[in-house]
Amino acid sequence: MRTAILGPAQRVESLASMAERELDVLVVGAGVVGAGTALDAVTRGLSTGLVEARDWASGTSSRSSKLIHGGLRYLEMLDFALVREALKERGLLLERLAPHLVKPVPFLYPLQHKGWERLYAGAGVAMYDAMSMAKGHGRGLPLHRHLTRSHALRVAPCLKKDALVGALQYYDAQMDDARYVTNLVRTAVAYGAKAANRARVTGFLREGERVVGAKVQDVEGGGEYEIRAKQVVNATGVWTDDTQAMVGERGQFHVRASKGIHLVVPRDRIHSTTGLILRTEKSVLFVIPWGRHWILGTTDTDWDLDKAHPAASSADIDYLLDHVNSVLAVPLTRDDVEGVYAGLRPLLAGESDATSKLSREHTVAHPVPGLVVVAGGKYTTYRVMAKDAVDEAVHGLDMRVAECVTEDVPLLGAEGYRALWNARARIAARTGLHVVRVEHLLNRYGTMTEELLQLIAEDPSLGEPLAAADDYLRAEIVYAASHEGARHLDDVLTRRTRISIETFDRGTRSARDAAELMAPVLGWDKDQIEREVEHYQKRVEAERESQRQPDDLTADAARLGAPDIVPL
Repeated sequence: MRTAILGPAQRVESLASMAERELDVLVVGAGVVGAGTALDAVTRGLSTGLVEARDWASGTSSRSSKLIHGGLRYLEMLDFALVREALKERGLLLERLAPHLVKPVPFLYPLQHKGWERLYAGAGVAMYDAMSMAKGHGRGLPLHRHLTRSHALRVAPCLKKDALVGALQYYDAQMDDARYVTNLVRTAVAYGAKAANRARVTGFLREGERVVGAKVQDVEGGGEYEIRAKQVVNATGVWTDDTQAMVGERGQFHVRASKGIHLVVPRDRIHSTTGLILRTEKSVLFVIPWGRHWILGTTDTDWDLDKAHPAASSADIDYLLDHVNSVLAVPLTRDDVEGVYAGLRPLLAGESDATSKLSREHTVAHPVPGLVVVAGGKYTTYRVMAKDAVDEAVHGLDMRVAECVTEDVPLLGAEGYRALWNARARIAARTGLHVVRVEHLLNRYGTMTEELLQLIAEDPSLGEPLAAADDYLRAEIVYAASHEGARHLDDVLTRRTRISIETFDRGTRSARDAAELMAPVLGWDKDQIEREVEHYQKRVEAERESQRQPDDLTADAARLGAPDIVPL
């Protein structure tokens, strides 16, 4: 079984190694596109480095709707090419590349008008299924079906009887977005890439007009590195314009940020066996099954304030609650909301003032020799974006380079996953864990579950649940620090697990237990444990305060009341 360890020692070694000799490709930014670009480059045989200023997926790529989908509404916009491309990628992820991380999810679309709406929406969903099957990657999902009102209400009893005259049900897919990116990074490292988080690019190295590398600051250790590369890929999402400014270039395109917020509520607050998709006056609203919870989202509004910590205002929360309550028989209240998160979509700036009309397609450019920029796009098509970015970088390399192979490179944990899934009862009997715990691990780590089971075998206390977060085992916290590059408590509670949005206390009751589990791996003393816990509590309070504010300006100011990173 191929694996990779992203522990403290490996991070230090990676930074030193990247600075030691010139790389073929250096990727800046470890969201899904940057991580995918690193994997694409290294699997073509190129020496590859990846640096990230904060944590893997700490920006947009951990704050999405967590859907892998073709974009049904883009079909309505007649963007057939984007939908076709996304459906192919959805099929690849479900069937070949990451079956342990990407899972089918059903959605119910309530019909509110008799006759014409069923014909119109039904034709669209039928085309969606047909486009998926035509590419040979749709067999993993059931086809759509038409439901009467009574049948729809049996499937989703939560709906008001007068909210629909019938319904359509279709399937898409979902994943844990932050976990997926961490897995992508580890897969790239397993094939030979060097990767370091908390490593901030402070400038680019130039030889005349050519970019020949980057100046990188170790945010944790304080060191400065000059990393030279034949080609640098800027994959910094909503920070694209800021990064481009470091080379004094306006760039050939601009990226605008669109804010989308999501609410998380307990599963028992909405009585349904299926997700929901609802049309709003501006876009669509999803109610997405998420383990023992539902995710409600999203909004689509322009954002020009702090990019690192976009804030959800009280008005944003009310907007989502009002729209979902318009169809629910038992309305949700603020007291039902466990978690709130806000993310920024990187949209290619266009003529339209409305961010919902800006392009979800991506663009790749070579603004100056030695520097490639990739921007825009959507999570589902990250692999295509990565391929296009590396193709563009290859034009600047004076060497023959293999074609992209990532269509046939499963992520770590994928190979053998189905065999382990079939053996889950035996694994439970062998380890003493309940079979539900084994299923949980398999759907988060795939065949790398054996590495966590080894930790538990060496210390049985790690097989117990984390304090105040029963869904997660203590071993997962240790593993996040030892194998997945987690450097701070916030990394673990917000991204390696989703405790920060899945508990009413937002993870504050789990914070100390988690910090004490991380401490031996990361060499923390008691003072550092206290700093980590205090920082996390302040961050949660700042977020809660921002969510009480009436608008973006006041919400942003409240969120910035908490410091960004714990000083070591």
